[in-house]
This record gives sequence, structure tokens and C-alpha cells, in this order.
Amino acid sequence: MSILLILAVISVVFLGALTRTTFGFGEAVISMPLLTLLPISLHTAVSLMGFVGLTAALLAVITGWRHIDTTSLLPLVFAALVGIPVGLFMVTFVPVKAITGLLGAVLITYGIYSIRQSRVALQNTLSMKIHSRWGLLFGFFSGVFGSAYNFNGVPVAIYGSLRKWHPDKFRSTMQAYFFISGALIVAGQGIGGFWTSDVFTLFGLSLPAILAATIVGTMIHRHIPTAKFQRYVFFLITALGTVLLVKSFIS
Repeated sequence: MSILLILAVISVVFLGALTRTTFGFGEAVISMPLLTLLPISLHTAVSLMGFVGLTAALLAVITGWRHIDTTSLLPLVFAALVGIPVGLFMVTFVPVKAITGLLGAVLITYGIYSIRQSRVALQNTLSMKIHSRWGLLFGFFSGVFGSAYNFNGVPVAIYGSLRKWHPDKFRSTMQAYFFISGALIVAGQGIGGFWTSDVFTLFGLSLPAILAATIVGTMIHRHIPTAKFQRYVFFLITALGTVLLVKSFIS
């Protein structure tokens, strides 16, 4: 690998880790389309972002474990265990383009709908937060999309918004979930033969960038007003959906 390629990969990893640390999710949807533009294999990109997500989650859990909502976390984890093997099956037999386009359209619809609500109407809707048992559904889809395409963050982000999580709880609970599910996903990718020497080389060289992104992202997160955090999440979901939809058309 050339030095320019390594620097390009590290830059993409930094951007993804910064997004994850700031908002709690989104690193794979940000980084994967950019990594596919570089001369590395898809399996290398998927495995690399699996390790990046697991590392970023571990660092975030260490700094924010006090805010973890265990009541919401457990259903997510148990359902993800069921979804992970389904996702590994899908990546082999279901066209990536179809899944990417469908997921993108769903995210755009949800994001725009949420953004367009008036402040009063949004508060009224969120005052009736969903029960934690809904974590079984969102955790399942997170496991599916996570093991297949590393897109495990958005289903949990939607679940967190419907559960009306405070920003600190939103970020910390998601990172705890990502650490547990990420360990399972990374192990599954290893069993599936995704690991190569290039993956470990790029991951090792990216560790300083992940650490720097964690520090910067934590600082940014602390300065986001609580009242605006959820709207920023909705904007990010819409943006990620747009990226996926466009990618499905040009791939």
C-alpha cells in the first residue's frame, strides 16, 4: 500500500470516528462510501470499520458509563444476537444495492417527517415514548444491518429518539450497545473470513486518529445544546439516508 492510500484511509477513519463520538452513531454510513472510492477491497473496508467502531465504542463507554440506560440496552443486545446471523446470510444472497436504497429511503422519510414537526407537536409526540420492549425490533434490524453492511447505528438512533433519551444517555447507551454488538459482529466477520493483513495494518495505523477523534468529538458533544441535540440527530439521519440512496443509484 502506498503512503497516500494509507493517509486517505486514516482521514476517512478520523471523519467516521468523529461523527460516532459526537452523535453516538453514523461512522459507517459516513466512512463506507468514502472507503469504497479507494483501491481497497469491500471486505477490507467492512472489517476495518468494524474494528474502528468497536474501538470508538470502548473509549466512549469508559468516559460515559454512568449514563447508560441498562433497561433499554438489554433488549437491543438480545435481539441483535438473532439479527447478526440473518445479516451474514443477507450479505451473501441479497443485492447490496437493493438493501442500501431501501434503507436510505426509510431514513430520509423518517428524518424529514421528524424535522418538519413543530416544536410543540414534536414534544407532544415524544411525551408518549415507546416501551423498552420495542428494543427487540430495533435491535434485530441493527444486528442484521450491522453484520451485513456495518449500518447498525441508525436503527438504534431511531429507537433512542423514540425513547426520548437525554443526549448523555443517548450517546452512552448507544456506545455500550455498539461495544457489545460490535464485538459479536467483528467476531462474525472474522469467522466469515473477512480479516486480512491489510485490515490489521490499516487499523493499527489508524489508532492515533481514532483517539484524536474521540477527544475532539467528546468536546463537541459537550457543547451541543440539549434542546437542539435531537434535531441535529434528525438532520444527520436524513443526511445519512441521502448518502445511502444516492449510493444505491450510482453503485
